[in-house]
Amino acid sequence: MSATAGEFEVLDVHHHVGNAFRALGGDLSSAPDAETEAYRVREVEDRLRIMGEGGVERAIVIPGHGYERVNGIADTRAENDAIARYRDACPERFPAAIGIVEPRDGHASLAELDRARNELGLAGISFHTRFQGVSLDSKWILAYVERMADLGLVPVVHAMNETPEEALWKLAVIARSIPDTPVLALDPFSSFEATRECFFIAEVAPNILFDTSLSYNFDFIEDFAREFGADRVVFGTDLYSTPVGRRISHLLPQILDSALSDDDKRKILSGNARRLFGVSAPD
Repeated sequence: MSATAGEFEVLDVHHHVGNAFRALGGDLSSAPDAETEAYRVREVEDRLRIMGEGGVERAIVIPGHGYERVNGIADTRAENDAIARYRDACPERFPAAIGIVEPRDGHASLAELDRARNELGLAGISFHTRFQGVSLDSKWILAYVERMADLGLVPVVHAMNETPEEALWKLAVIARSIPDTPVLALDPFSSFEATRECFFIAEVAPNILFDTSLSYNFDFIEDFAREFGADRVVFGTDLYSTPVGRRISHLLPQILDSALSDDDKRKILSGNARRLFGVSAPD
């Protein structure tokens, strides 16, 4: 008999909050009411509905990387403040939040890392370099992850291999620079070739955990979990605020129906994420 999501806690590590069209080349006039309180209330309601329909109990929230930055680091600080408020408004469903720093801001981002951890209580920092104007192996990013390792902030690294700025070998450069600190890779299984490359990267950098976002099926990830351990795989969906990405992941039923043990399924669906971000089990 197939398992159901209700038999397992499901904690999604990859939920963005923001207007994806600003990052993905869509209509700049999309979601014109996005800054209103009514929109924000509706956005949370819609997110919780989608989570409920998809069997997802809780999610880690991350700002979108398409926000406007005309005011420099002040805009980045505002994004970090906003994601902390999003978490605090519904902590039973969003138990941890991830922030952003921009390589463009140089040394000033080091101070923002300290503030993100010590004042906002953020659990990690997201890098999405295709939108940040640098390569993953940027010396600034290497400097930031070194500081993050000292602060206990998890590097959350978008690694879509088809984008040169986010190539998986560059992810390995980051991870190998902080070998005693876990690194979460987002979108690494986004194509067949990238999925096969993950098998090599997992050997090169054993401190990387890989999320399931953008994979077209779980078959190869199941093989990956058998070879490297279920401790290296984390459930994520890349769900986004309006107007795109509002979907239920097709991978959850496949994970539940896989031949992995129940213990391994629990690790992938919630246990690894709770350990990574210091999140308690639900009441």
